Amino acid sequence: MPEDVAAERLDLADQLEDLTDEEWTTPSLCAGWTVHDVVAHLTLSTGQPLVRTLLRMIPARGDYDAINRSDAVERARRYTPAELIAQLRAMAHDDRRFPLAGALDPLNDLLVHRQDLAIPLGRAVDAPAARAEPCLAHTWSAPFVGAARRFAGLRLVATDGTWTAGEGPELRGPSSGMLLALNGRVAGLDRLDGPGLQEARTRY
Repeated sequence: MPEDVAAERLDLADQLEDLTDEEWTTPSLCAGWTVHDVVAHLTLSTGQPLVRTLLRMIPARGDYDAINRSDAVERARRYTPAELIAQLRAMAHDDRRFPLAGALDPLNDLLVHRQDLAIPLGRAVDAPAARAEPCLAHTWSAPFVGAARRFAGLRLVATDGTWTAGEGPELRGPSSGMLLALNGRVAGLDRLDGPGLQEARTRY
């Protein structure tokens, strides 16, 4: 798993090298976040102190997403694209994570955010199913994500692996699209099909 995280960070750094200034300012799939903001967020995963985060939860009224966005935007202002690319490479093999994060959270974050960047830029690539499948199971069962509730009454099938979950009309497709959908990105449904697709689109 740490080797998968390292490989994803290094591959992302390589792909970011040839982005234009305009592409760095492109809106990502994360509402209110540019490509630059998302990359900045990904460089924060090994260095967020728990106490600082908890203290910031008070004025943010418990809105962890708002804190994440604020931190990412601030870091994007502070560091240039070239500096963030260098940081991704430097931290590639660093397996530290936020104290409340699970073992699979860094990999899931990378696989999802890489698509958050790539899809708006027309550069989407499939993650290896062997990396995505553990994250599918993790996301499905994570209570704070709510994937199992969102897709209740549907059967989800990853067509490039062995992962399945749920019962009902089938929703199927590659692990990368499925992982996006489970993590709340409606764009992930554009990669999926099956008799459950129309119903799935009503869940967002």
